[in-house]
This record gives sequence, C-alpha cells and structure tokens, in this order.
Amino acid sequence: MYIWGLKKFMQLSIYQLSQWISKIFHPIISLTIFFVYYGLNNGKGIKENSLQFGLVFGIIILPIAFWITWNVKNQRYSNADVSDRNQRKTLYFFIEGMQMVYLLVYYFINQEVDLMVLFILILTIVMQMSNYFVKSSMHTAFNVLVAFLFFSYSPLLGIIWGTITLIVAISRLILKRHTLSEIIWGTLISFVVSFAYLYTQSLLN
Repeated sequence: MYIWGLKKFMQLSIYQLSQWISKIFHPIISLTIFFVYYGLNNGKGIKENSLQFGLVFGIIILPIAFWITWNVKNQRYSNADVSDRNQRKTLYFFIEGMQMVYLLVYYFINQEVDLMVLFILILTIVMQMSNYFVKSSMHTAFNVLVAFLFFSYSPLLGIIWGTITLIVAISRLILKRHTLSEIIWGTLISFVVSFAYLYTQSLLN
C-alpha cells in the first residue's frame, strides 16, 4: 500500500512538474525571453532596441496572449496550449496576421525587413501547413528556434536552451499533448527554418 501510494505521488509530481515546464516555456514566453536578451546584446542603441521590443511586445506578444486567453475563457480553445488540432487553425491565422502587421510597421519605420521576425513568420506558416497532416509540436518547434537564436549569440546559451527544449519536449509527451512523431515533426521543421535563417543572416552580414 505504501509503495503504491508513493508511486502515485511520484506520477502526480512528475505530471505537475511537466505542467509547470510547459507553462514556463510556452512559445510566447520563450520568444519574449530571447527578445529581451537580444535587446541587451545586439549592439544597437537603447532607443532602437526599446522601439523594436515595444513593437514586438505590443503587436505580436500581447495580442497573441490576449487572443489565446480570450478564446480559452470563451471555451473556443480547450486550453492555453491550444492542443486541439482543429482549434489551432484560427490561432495560426491570428499569429500570422500579427506577425505581418509587425513586419509592415517595422518596415515603414526603419525601411528594412526584420529578418528574424520574417523567419518566425515562415516557421509559423510551415507549422500551419503541417497541421493539416500532423499536429506538430509548437512548444518544441519554437523552443528549437529560440535555441538556435541564442546559439547565434552564445553557443553556451544555445546548448542550455537546447537542453531546455528537450525537457519541454519530454513534458509534452508526459502531458499527452503530443505523440513522439508530432514532437519529431516540430523539431525537424524548426531545424530547417532555423538553419535557413542563420544561413540567410550570414549572407547578409
């Protein structure tokens, strides 16, 4: 009886830990963390970085967070992860819409394209296309991208975030929000887009 109780407690603890990991490293939060780091380490001025982060936060991060929260509250989405494949269709369109608005505003202000957000948009579009065939893991895909972005500035931080991404992927399996194949698809898609971004960036620099 004691062993059975201990086993159930361990299972519950692992499940609760997985829930916290998924919440803490939600794609929105992971990208926000990177953009804060990027603003502090890209060598640009405070004014330029503040403007860029303000645009990212005001046009992309905040509206998407509000959209998800509002739809969960109104029971259009089952949860904040939007783990239902059909429910994700409207989410992808909203995310892409906000990303395109940002790119247009950024171009209007700076007369140049924000390459990083452009490739985040590309990743979102590819994820949306894959959603018609398999529900690829957004948690895994966007955290893989964040790991690559960190790696381009600090290999150590990239490796650390890559380890975090692995833990996040495992948490998604424990929570049964994704199958192993969905985790793999999310990883592969993000690897291709992330490599394409880093290659394009290297050509332009």
